[in-house]
Amino acid sequence: MLQAIRSNDASARHLVQAPHRLMFFIGAGNVLLAMGWWALWLAATRWPDLLGASQPSVPAGWLHAFIMQYLVLPSFIFGFLLTVFPRWMGLPALERWHYVPVGVGLMGGQLALLLGACGLEAAIVIGVLMAVAGWTAGLCFLGRLLLRESGTTWHARSCFLALVLGWVGLLAFLAYVLGGPPVLVMLSIRLGTVGLLLPIYLTVAHRMFPFFAGNTVPGYVVWRPLGWLASAWALLFLHLLLELAHAYAWLWGADLPLLALSLWALWRWWPRGRMPGLLAVLFIGMAWLPVTFALYSAQSLIFAVTDRFELGRAPAHALFIGFFGSLLVAMVTRVTQGHSGRPLVMYAVAWFAFVAVQVVALMRVMAEVMPDAYAWHVAAAIGWLLAFLPWVGRLGWIYLTPRADGKPG
Repeated sequence: MLQAIRSNDASARHLVQAPHRLMFFIGAGNVLLAMGWWALWLAATRWPDLLGASQPSVPAGWLHAFIMQYLVLPSFIFGFLLTVFPRWMGLPALERWHYVPVGVGLMGGQLALLLGACGLEAAIVIGVLMAVAGWTAGLCFLGRLLLRESGTTWHARSCFLALVLGWVGLLAFLAYVLGGPPVLVMLSIRLGTVGLLLPIYLTVAHRMFPFFAGNTVPGYVVWRPLGWLASAWALLFLHLLLELAHAYAWLWGADLPLLALSLWALWRWWPRGRMPGLLAVLFIGMAWLPVTFALYSAQSLIFAVTDRFELGRAPAHALFIGFFGSLLVAMVTRVTQGHSGRPLVMYAVAWFAFVAVQVVALMRVMAEVMPDAYAWHVAAAIGWLLAFLPWVGRLGWIYLTPRADGKPG
């Protein structure tokens, strides 16, 4: 008994030794919890006679979008940014009291929201309030670093702007659950996609992908002009404004240039020689971005000509599962391997997760044009769980144990 207590204490100490350990551990748990609930909900919707489920006070689809955008992926995002902001700016690393409150808010928020989704309605408000608290703490600590730096780290400022927009979207959802109009949910979801997640993913890719390739591939020429990043921001703002104005027939005006911009970056970043698997998965995942904007553009042009909203949520899931999901596996694997003193390689479980995510993304995109779409939705959700389960299990073990090289952190 005493040995078990000591073992648990040691695991807890390892977990809070670094921001990425705690936040990635929380994110990994959130990945399975959130999709486990969503898979059950989809199955109950498709087969109500077998698995009847009542609609929560906040519609399940809105809860799913909110949890994935503001709790699951941000757990990893905060873990990464709380680690790299001090390094980018040449400042001391953050201490435990800076990042533990962020983790408590995000994990507690998701657990409460899932309880609310299962019928405990008061837990929904509590969950959103906890998420707001965690986010606010993270913004305060990252903002302090920006104020302290002597120069101007544009990638950090780009990420921080996206987090501020996400915080606004979070407050919009809070206002809705406190009695505000449903339009606030639409604002929250759109800000989460176009104002928060896409800019952060693009900023991190812009800074890190050429850097990784330059350190690995002989003769690689690093290309990351800030003008490209500024153009991406401008076009994303245009896309956001058009969506908020319900000008779907004109979204192609932003999405076709974003398609060209993403193809340009992919062409310039992709190494021309042989590259290790841990680098290749970054660019394979990046390839989902032009696919996403091609689908968005086609959807908008079809709507402009026919006044029909074809393709449904296919573009959104090419983005969320294909682009976000693929790069989640790629980046978290790289950061975890490097920061745990292990070789920078794609091990078998990571390859399984990455390849399975590609299959799941294709399934979910194709579901929009297949008969019995909800059965495909259920299959894709189960596929997500199967893809991530062994990967998450290995990550959890790493975060609860010492570094393989014996170093601190």
